[in-house]
Amino acid sequence: MDPLLPLLNQIPLSAKVFFTGDLCEIANFDGSGQVGHIHLLRSGKLDLMWKGQPISQIEQPSVVFFPRPSIHVLTPVAGSPCELVCASIDLGASVRSPLATALPEFVIVPLNEVQLIAPTLQLLFSEAFEQALGRQAALDRLAEYFLIQVLRHVIQHGQLQQSIFAALADTRLAQAVKAMHEKPSHPWTLETLADVSGMSRARFAANFKATVGTTPLDYLTDWRLSIAQNLLRQGKPLKSIASQVGYQSSAAFSRVFAKRLGTTPTEWH
Repeated sequence: MDPLLPLLNQIPLSAKVFFTGDLCEIANFDGSGQVGHIHLLRSGKLDLMWKGQPISQIEQPSVVFFPRPSIHVLTPVAGSPCELVCASIDLGASVRSPLATALPEFVIVPLNEVQLIAPTLQLLFSEAFEQALGRQAALDRLAEYFLIQVLRHVIQHGQLQQSIFAALADTRLAQAVKAMHEKPSHPWTLETLADVSGMSRARFAANFKATVGTTPLDYLTDWRLSIAQNLLRQGKPLKSIASQVGYQSSAAFSRVFAKRLGTTPTEWH
């Protein structure tokens, strides 16, 4: 099964293009708004600062990808007009989606390294620098598709290291991860997850922690709460949410939610 599918089904991905054209002055991003960003440099040179530190001078067409809200500054290099397309993105960072938390703080990828996405880029740039009917809607949907292609590149090139995607690359751990993703309401225990993976309880627990950076049951709790937060945003009733994410009562769910997130489901919503 496609390992991205349950993550994208539970935490809907979205992108919204908010800038196209020549960047003539410094652009500051303060990390607010619960969104990440993608910046596509089509031409020109760009200085990138992250959290007050100079990171790189980008001198060739590239994608600069911030999966989560992040303080950063883009500065056009003097004498080099920067043609950019910028989009805000939502990978579920506000609800602690495993997808958002597994990714690096930022990724810079020269566009010549991702030739498979050239057709998408051609369409995106064409829409960005023309004024056709339905332009904004077309741009946003192309940006969402482009974002999925960037995610593929990052995952396939092993840029996640210690993360749930590293576990999905492990044949045995992947069985347990897929089971948690596909059936969050199931009463999983360490023993049953170890059985699914075909490993002893101790070996499974140790391998999972070393690969993902957290225990299996802590990951399961985070996954369940991420789904629950998304359902809360949709206005679903608390009792229904509790059962969908594996809790026998609203009270039990609320206790775990408050312990983990420091607020009750009702207050969070």
